[in-house]
Amino acid sequence: MAELNYHHLRYFRAVAREGHLTRAAAALNLAPSALSAQIRALEDRLGQALFERSGRRLVLTEAGRIALAHAEVIFAAGEEMLATLRQSGQSPRLLRVGALATLSRNFQLAFLRPVLGRAGVEVVLRSGGMAELLRDLTALDLDVVLTSEPPSGPYVAHRLAEEPVSLVGRPALFAGRVGLAARLAGAPLILPAPESGLRAGFEALRERLGVTPQIAAEVDDMAMMRLLAREGVGLAVLPPIVVRDELASGELEEGERLPGLVQPFHAVTLPRRFPNPLLREVLRAG
Repeated sequence: MAELNYHHLRYFRAVAREGHLTRAAAALNLAPSALSAQIRALEDRLGQALFERSGRRLVLTEAGRIALAHAEVIFAAGEEMLATLRQSGQSPRLLRVGALATLSRNFQLAFLRPVLGRAGVEVVLRSGGMAELLRDLTALDLDVVLTSEPPSGPYVAHRLAEEPVSLVGRPALFAGRVGLAARLAGAPLILPAPESGLRAGFEALRERLGVTPQIAAEVDDMAMMRLLAREGVGLAVLPPIVVRDELASGELEEGERLPGLVQPFHAVTLPRRFPNPLLREVLRAG
């Protein structure tokens, strides 16, 4: 039996991702006719049609979906080998970290502290949206992704920390001795975005207390919540670690802890045969 031609498999994956022969050919710098011949050769080798036409698009057949799933595993293994073996000969050693753009900078710094400033170690830190970061993690362009909520899928979520959540704001907003329910009802609030897990926890607490809050802002970025709290826009519902420096200086004050509310932090990785040794260090320290 003839061996599988991996060039054919790479061309097939490109067409499957594009769903269009001409666009895939342009990306591969091939003539469409040449690419079509490569796909036919792979189909002949497998004895199965891999695509069927739907208008102008090429849609995977059932055999095509199976072939693509195996192709992704094959190329991911090859990319892992290259990334691992190239890095083993590098100086400095690299730790490539992705962080959700809305995540606390103070938490990111605490996670990276074991390797920051170490001779012979370079840290590459990239922020972005979850879909983009997970795509880079899957492609082995990142070693780890830091996030507040673990994703579903073939990932490993290491729970690193769990921070309490409080009302935080300028001292003037905490004037007077009142209970938590009165505080939540009487002050403008800076709340996490509705789709966040932290907001869901706050809504459950609000309902238990029978409170209708005055919402000053809904924000999906902890750094922006920090700025709004510093501006005196309202009391922010967030982990005190986010505003650690402002609390130490007295610019902001931590009021009531919110019962039952915590903000978890996770490091998300992929199972790998050769994990980055630096990653093991920071995970162990976390």
